[in-house]
Amino acid sequence: MEIRISASDGVPIYLQIVNQVKYLAASGRVVPGEELPPIRVLAEQLLVNPNTVARAYRELEAAGVVEKRRTAGTFVSEAGSPLALRERIKIVTERVDALLAEARQLGIGVGEVVELIGRRNQAMQSTGGDEEP
Repeated sequence: MEIRISASDGVPIYLQIVNQVKYLAASGRVVPGEELPPIRVLAEQLLVNPNTVARAYRELEAAGVVEKRRTAGTFVSEAGSPLALRERIKIVTERVDALLAEARQLGIGVGEVVELIGRRNQAMQSTGGDEEP
C-alpha cells in the first residue's frame, strides 16, 4: 500500500491518509481482508507522528472502511466499505468538475464534452485502449 502525503497540500495529514486509503479501497487496490501497515510502521514511512496515523485509522474505522482486530492489526473491512460506491462517485465527480471547468475555459460546450466522452467510451470499448478522438 503506497500513501503519499504533502505538507504543503493545505489538507491535514491525517485526512490525506484517510482519503488515500478510502480511494485505494474504493478502487480495489486494497482488498477486503488486507492488512494495513501497523501505525508505527506507517508513521515511520511517512515521517509523521504515530498519533496522526492513529487518528486516520480511527476515522477509517468509524467510516467502516477498516476494522481493528484485537492484537492482529487493522484490516480493510471484510464487508467492503459501505462508502465504496459513494467514494467512487465522489472521485469521478471531482474529475468531471475539473473537466467541465477546463472545457469552459477553452470555450468548449457541455454538449461537445458529452459527445467526446461518448466517442472515447466507444473507442475504448471497441479496442480496449486509449485512442485519440
